[in-house]
Amino acid sequence: MPSIAATRRRFLGGLVTVGVAGLSLPALPRLAAGQDLPLTPACDDGDEVTIAQTEGPYFTPDSPERAMLREEGMAGTPIMLSGFVLTRSCRPIPRALVELWHANDAGEYDNAGYRLRGHQFTDADGRYRFETIVPGLYPGRTRHFHVKFQAPGEPVLTTQLYFPDEPGNERDRIFDAALLLETDLRPPMTGRYDAVLDVA
Repeated sequence: MPSIAATRRRFLGGLVTVGVAGLSLPALPRLAAGQDLPLTPACDDGDEVTIAQTEGPYFTPDSPERAMLREEGMAGTPIMLSGFVLTRSCRPIPRALVELWHANDAGEYDNAGYRLRGHQFTDADGRYRFETIVPGLYPGRTRHFHVKFQAPGEPVLTTQLYFPDEPGNERDRIFDAALLLETDLRPPMTGRYDAVLDVA
């Protein structure tokens, strides 16, 4: 399996390492405040399809449609999670469903409501963006986001996204380096993942 640095749809220039809240992650060149992702992601025809992973026991259906999951006064490091949803031929997928859920700063899921749960649809250029917090740790797992991606009229892809250089990555039984985020820990912290769906 190619390393994450060799994956063609990734842009990993100018890496530096910084630390926040006990994390030590590689950082990417950042966008100016308020600037969107570039219109064209780094991508090649025939890129690897994003792999599926288990949804785990904490998925709750019918989450609200929203991009802001972080609430006033919520503990945890804020993070902007964004990226593109693309076809195998590197075309953006408009109106793709992107659903996100994850643990809070203490490693707990809200199984009674919808805290840190939500979904949205990609824009005309296939972009998505969530404002949330860095997930906390809980026994047996490394730090991760749960995500579902679905192109209109196509099957749902369920997977998980991981943080680089987490001590728990190598001990996690389902961790896969192909699902690593590109991260920048300089405030405001950002994470990026461009999903490639099995759509022509």
